[in-house]
Amino acid sequence: MAIAKRAAPLRGTGQRPVIFKSHNTTMLLYIHVPFCRRKCRYCAFHSLEMGTASTVRDYVETLLRELALWGDRMGGVPVTSIFFGGGTPSLLPARTIGTILDRVGKAFAVQPGAEISMEANPESLTRPSELRTLLKAGVNRLSMGVQCLDDAMLHTLGRPHRAREALDAFRAVRAAGFQNVGMDLIWGLPGQTLRQWMQQLKEVVRLRPDHLSCYGLTLEPGTPLEDDCATGRLGLPPERAQAAMFMDGAELLETEGYIHYEISNFARMGFQCRHNLGYWEGEDYLGLGPSAASTLGGLRWNNPEDHAAWTRQVDEGRVGTEAERLTPQTRVLELIMLRLRTARGLRVKAYRELTGRDFLRDHKRLVHLLHREGLLRIRDGYLRLTRSGMLVSNSILERLFEDTETLMALPVDTSATPLAKAGKAVAPDAGQIDSQTGGQIGDQTGGHAAENVAENVTGQDNPADATSAAAPPSSPPDPPAGRSHG
Repeated sequence: MAIAKRAAPLRGTGQRPVIFKSHNTTMLLYIHVPFCRRKCRYCAFHSLEMGTASTVRDYVETLLRELALWGDRMGGVPVTSIFFGGGTPSLLPARTIGTILDRVGKAFAVQPGAEISMEANPESLTRPSELRTLLKAGVNRLSMGVQCLDDAMLHTLGRPHRAREALDAFRAVRAAGFQNVGMDLIWGLPGQTLRQWMQQLKEVVRLRPDHLSCYGLTLEPGTPLEDDCATGRLGLPPERAQAAMFMDGAELLETEGYIHYEISNFARMGFQCRHNLGYWEGEDYLGLGPSAASTLGGLRWNNPEDHAAWTRQVDEGRVGTEAERLTPQTRVLELIMLRLRTARGLRVKAYRELTGRDFLRDHKRLVHLLHREGLLRIRDGYLRLTRSGMLVSNSILERLFEDTETLMALPVDTSATPLAKAGKAVAPDAGQIDSQTGGQIGDQTGGHAAENVAENVTGQDNPADATSAAAPPSSPPDPPAGRSHG
């Protein structure tokens, strides 16, 4: 199901480039590093095996030219977060990362205390001198692509490291002085049991990482792992076991002091990933490098994946000149999807400001159903999915998308027209919200009927797919967000 029809491209001439202005007063900066030691068997992201020194040098030189081009266009826009993703950015020498950050500082106004994150694989975090240079260059947050602590499963995934290397790398990073270190893990792997997943989480928690991203395995079309499962060479755990991995794992992490602040993300107090929070809150972001996505001032585009095509666009000054303007429908669907991923939830007033409509009136029957089954709670003007609701978020979002697409074609209340009068509409207070949903709705979590209610939500015969609880069924162009996949 498509979110919205694509708008006509806004084409530049190549001689007088489009002048982009951030919709907000600040923006996020994403830098895509496409190189990996080898491509993992589950990965569908754009990446290349680490090439010759000249290949890497050509990439860096083009990246610096692209950075300078945007600096000239945008005139020192304040940047609150920088994220090196990939690929495996930690394969670049630390001094090269330092050079890139130095150029970022010349092109943009990097704010004091900015979060500077880098994805890293354990096997590339073995040299203490490199780690210290990286820290000195300004990188203050590392996201380690551990994925699991079982050597057989790591082999199945095609990961280039072993479990012991991951543990040793984490200790080396701490010894080098990094105070903000996260780990990425995947649950629902072929052959994995609930017991194995819980034991792995307990082992990870003993290390006290500051952040944990726990993703349900998604079988991406065309990947070797997807082919293995399709042909029966490998089999995924039963849906009920996968649902228990999500629910029991989240409960364990919360008892250990990790805040479940987004469907797949947990953090110690104060260590939420500010860069990814920016994506989910709808902040503007600029992406650099091959395949990187950008959204600035209501315009969106992707750089070419092909390195030669990306280089030509940079050299000709054409990056970003074939952008698409986001339609009102796309913006409201993204608001619903991205905000409902987070523990904070969807602010009712934000929906009204964007659409001129009342969310609780538009979706009254669905809201009643979700609340009755313990999948949704409403408090202080926000709608939040409970943990059980997060488990079946695909089904919930699919239904919301279908209903919203229909409603967007209807007339709106002209006293609060979409976008034009943003900020003037007044959201219902807590009492109004409670009365519209049929009684006092507290901070309930429920969860006993998560799988059974999916049929009622979607009108389909099958329960929600617990294997992809972390990925909504229909999404906008993927933000270049932080999970290690190299």
